[in-house]
Amino acid sequence: MKLFMKTLMIAFLLLLGEQTLRAEVSLPNIFSDHMILQRNQENPVWGKADPGEKVTVEFAGQKKSTVADADGKWKVLLDPMSASSVGRTMKIHSFGDLQSEIDNILVGEVWMCSGQSNMAWSIDAINDYDMEIATADYPEIRLLAVPRVGTQEPQFNIDAQWKVCTPETVKEFTAPGFLFGRRLHHALKVPVGLIYNAWGGSDLEAWLPRKVLEEAGQDEYLAEWDEYLARYSDATLANDKVAYDKWVADGKPGAKRWPPRDVRTGQKRPSNIYNGVLLPTIGYGIKGVVWCQGESNIGRAYEYRSLFPLLITKWREWWGDDKLPFYWIQLSDHSSEKPAPGESAWAELREAQTMALKLSNTGEAVVIDIGEDRDIHYRNKQVAAARLARHALANDYGFKIATDSPRFQSLEIIGNKAVVKFDHVATYLYAFDVPEVKGFAIAGADKKFVWAEAKILGKNRVEVWSDQIKKPVAVRYGWADNPVLNLYDRNSLPVTPFRTDDWPVGTMGKKTLYRPMPK
Repeated sequence: MKLFMKTLMIAFLLLLGEQTLRAEVSLPNIFSDHMILQRNQENPVWGKADPGEKVTVEFAGQKKSTVADADGKWKVLLDPMSASSVGRTMKIHSFGDLQSEIDNILVGEVWMCSGQSNMAWSIDAINDYDMEIATADYPEIRLLAVPRVGTQEPQFNIDAQWKVCTPETVKEFTAPGFLFGRRLHHALKVPVGLIYNAWGGSDLEAWLPRKVLEEAGQDEYLAEWDEYLARYSDATLANDKVAYDKWVADGKPGAKRWPPRDVRTGQKRPSNIYNGVLLPTIGYGIKGVVWCQGESNIGRAYEYRSLFPLLITKWREWWGDDKLPFYWIQLSDHSSEKPAPGESAWAELREAQTMALKLSNTGEAVVIDIGEDRDIHYRNKQVAAARLARHALANDYGFKIATDSPRFQSLEIIGNKAVVKFDHVATYLYAFDVPEVKGFAIAGADKKFVWAEAKILGKNRVEVWSDQIKKPVAVRYGWADNPVLNLYDRNSLPVTPFRTDDWPVGTMGKKTLYRPMPK
C-alpha cells in the first residue's frame, strides 16, 4: 500500500509539473479578442513559453506549430487570407492541450496611426465631435490604443486590448486615424483595424532606438541628453512642481507653463517611445502607417531632412517590408501672421517633410490651409484625414482619384518676372476666395524677399513679380509659420509650400536643443 501511494504521489507531482509547464504559454495583448488580421499577407503570431515547448496556433482552418527557442520565444506565420467579416476563434495549444482562445477575430485592413498630438487628438475634441461620436457604430472597425509607456528598457507587452468601434469606445481614439480608417471601410467594404500609438509632444528621436541614432551621427544631440539626465533627479521634478503650483496660485501670469513631467519617462527622451510603445507591436501584420509629427522637432528642422527618412526606412526594415506604405500629414499653419516675408523654422520642417517623398510608397497630406493662429491643435481633422485617405485609396487599393498636392517643378526667369511650373496638378490651378493669388514672395541676388503679385497661366504655371525686384532670382510660396495663401488644384488640394532657392536657413547646423540644465 505504501509503495502504491508513493507511486501515485509521484505521478500526481509529475502531472502537476507538466500542467505548470504548459501554463507558461502566453501571447502579448496585441493578440486579443476583437482583433483584425491583415488580409492577403502572412500574419505573424508570437509569444512566450518554456524553452523547447511545442506551441500550435489554429485559425481559419490553418494549424501552425513551432517550438520555443532557448529564450522561450516562439513565432508562427499564418498563411495569407481573404477579408472576412465573420468572427472566428484562434486557439493556442501546447503539447496538444488547449492553452487559450482569442475570439471574434476578423480579417481586413490594418493601419498604424503614429506621431504626436495632432494625430493623438481625440474624436471628442474636433469639429462636429458630437455627430462623429453619435454615428460611430461600426462593428467591423476595431480599435487598439497602445498605452504611453516611456522607458529605456525594451518591452514585450502592452496593457491594452482590441475594442469594437462604438460611440463609447471611439471618443478618446485618434481623430485623424479613425476618420482615415472610416474612409477606407466605406470604400473597401472590408473590416478595418487601427493601431493608435501616437503620443502628444513626442520628438521623432523618441521613436528610434539609441543605436540607430548613434549610427545616424546624432552624437551631439545624445550627449546633450546624457548630460541633462545626469543632472536630473527626483528633486528636480519636485522643484518643477513647486514652481508650477506657485504659477497657478499667482493666477497663471505670462507664458503658459506645462504641468511638471518626469523627462526620464517622457515622450521626448531618445528611444523612450521605441522601447515602451513601438517595440511590443513591431511585426504585427499591418498594411501601412499614417503619421503626423514634427512640431516638437521644429528647433532641429534641418536635421529632420535625414531623421524622417531614417525613421521610415527603419520601420520598413523592422516590419520586413521595404515597400510598406507610409503617409503623413504635413505641418499645418500656426502662430501669428507676419507683415513681411522672413525665415521660418515651421516652413523649414515642412520642406523636410516634402523632401521625404523621394522615398517610394510615401505620400503627404498638405494642410497648410486648416490650421489656427492661437491653437496648434487644429480641429478640422476631417479634411486632414480625407487627404491622407486619398493616398491609400489610390496607391494601395486602385481608386482613380487625385492624391498629391501640386508641387514646385521648375523656375524660369523672363525679364523681371519669374514663371513657376508645378507638377502633380490633376485639374488646374485655382485661386480660392478671391481672384488675386496670395502667398508668393520674390527676391533678387541680395536674398531679400518681398511680397509678390502673381497670375495663373494655364493649367500648371504661375507668373510671379514685384515692382521692387528688377532682376528676380528666387521665389517662395507659403514660406512662413502661418502664411496667407490661396492657391489650389481645383480638386481642393492646396499647393505645397516651397522655395526655389537653396540659401542657408535658420536651423541649419543646429545639432542640439540647447536646453537649460537642471539646477
